[in-house]
Amino acid sequence: MGSSRRWGESAGTQTFDSVMHSDVVIVMGANPSSGHPVFASRLKKRLRQGAKLIVIDPRRIELVDSPHIKADYHLQVRPGTNVALLTALAHVIVTEGLVAESFVAERCETAAFEQWKTFVSRPEHAPEATQEITGVPAQIVRGAARLYARGGNAAIYYGLGVTEHSQGSTTVMAIANLAMATGNIGRDGVGVNPLRGQNNVQGSCDMGSFPHELPGYRHISDEDARQLFENDWGVTLQPEPGLRIPNMFEAALAGSFLGLYCQGEDIVQSDPNTQHVAAALSAMECIVVQDLFLNETAKYAHVFLPGSSFLEKDGTFTNAERRISRVRKVMEPRNGLADWEITMALSNALGYPMHYGHPREIMAEIARLTPSFAGVSYEKLDQAGSLQWPCNADSPLGTPIMHVDVFVRGKGRFMITRYVATDERSTRRFPLLLTTGRILSQYNVGAQTRRTENVRWHAQDLLEIHPQDAEDRGVREGDWVGIQSRAGETVLRATLTDRVQPGVVYTTFHFPESGANVVTTDNSDWATNFPEYKVTAVQVTRVSQPSEWQRQWTRFTETQQRLLSDRDTAVLAGK
Repeated sequence: MGSSRRWGESAGTQTFDSVMHSDVVIVMGANPSSGHPVFASRLKKRLRQGAKLIVIDPRRIELVDSPHIKADYHLQVRPGTNVALLTALAHVIVTEGLVAESFVAERCETAAFEQWKTFVSRPEHAPEATQEITGVPAQIVRGAARLYARGGNAAIYYGLGVTEHSQGSTTVMAIANLAMATGNIGRDGVGVNPLRGQNNVQGSCDMGSFPHELPGYRHISDEDARQLFENDWGVTLQPEPGLRIPNMFEAALAGSFLGLYCQGEDIVQSDPNTQHVAAALSAMECIVVQDLFLNETAKYAHVFLPGSSFLEKDGTFTNAERRISRVRKVMEPRNGLADWEITMALSNALGYPMHYGHPREIMAEIARLTPSFAGVSYEKLDQAGSLQWPCNADSPLGTPIMHVDVFVRGKGRFMITRYVATDERSTRRFPLLLTTGRILSQYNVGAQTRRTENVRWHAQDLLEIHPQDAEDRGVREGDWVGIQSRAGETVLRATLTDRVQPGVVYTTFHFPESGANVVTTDNSDWATNFPEYKVTAVQVTRVSQPSEWQRQWTRFTETQQRLLSDRDTAVLAGK
């Protein structure tokens, strides 16, 4: 959303190969070595060739200091203060005369730039003033700002450590401001590039997964766009946005939202405030889960439909560089139907006819209705191997780099990004800040990777805690510790490390019995409702037994397994 409002498009600006032309790289709120290892290998190759690196992260991730890579600057920001830090960087760029004046004059709205320039120049945004908020020393902020502005081609890559905040959208806007102010847009080696959380997040968003947008990021209130789809689909579309996931849960608890179709997502394990999610699901009358495995959400399902693995899929994935790639099945779906065929059958059963014979027909519909995909077809994908949207009459071979001569919206627009402190802040009751993330050997909720030999490397979720915080609490390496927030409590083993700063603890969320999201709260981004996974105020204490939630989870899971076993026994007996 942040880049869309500034440039007119909600996507990364570059190819991944573009990093090989970068002289300076900022990695913010991302740990590519663990979360995006393919890109990380490319980035490290460029860094070994001499490119400079700035890391903005609460933890000392592998890129900060490893045998072959060392960051020039590590801005170890306090969780929840990204906007204040970025404004301080902008303050240095503006007040030290580092703005790319000709780029801004030619490519950006003058009035908006002048307002932004006045805003970031205020004394309260100087690094010396913000260091008490962010925890980053002023001299480090100034050095990083100068390097980014003066160092040649400079690119920013950011991850969920940017977006999973109450000010996530504001942070993306602040990043876009920096890129425009320094002229780092529209050529190889520069740009603003999100590192998505999963392989087809970009593709899902492109196709209208948001409740307020149609495919191609057109708002549902846009009458012309709505009419285009109405004429093609033969239905009347409501002009008002639908519900976001948190709104669905609230409506379920209020009794006005009764059913959910959950396809390929484990919301019980992955969404914040697990107990709230479970209560909402328990209040619904019909839950349909379609997945590969009987995951945590499936325990609440009234109907379970089989999902397909990537080996059984025929279609496309779109990655963070807007690259559309064909996916070709190597075997027929073991359960008889592909995901799209099950969705089509369900639609027909509910009274809306769908009659696709092959995924290429769905792609043809996408091209017919979505301008940025107008030139995409299976035939062209087979010839080219992959295409980057926009791919249409203006760019028949796709668009590797966005905003080369002009922004999609015309002139780039600077926007004021005021820092607003999160509600999740340290208190006497909850003096530590919990942030969460991933590890290389496990993937998201671990539904697939926990069923592999990867558990040899990472068999449980651990709580990283600084040695000083551990000493204050009488915690030693390997102790069981309770992590309590205003949402709930869980128990994990502690591991002592100075990778986290004092006052900050860290864990992953790959194992359901760990209950990492029992602790995270409903706090979310002001614009997108994206959960604030990265900042939760907690207390950590040494304990000797599981939490009450974990005991309940064990009992509930055993009951579910017993029911499945009884069913299987009955089926076999019937044969």
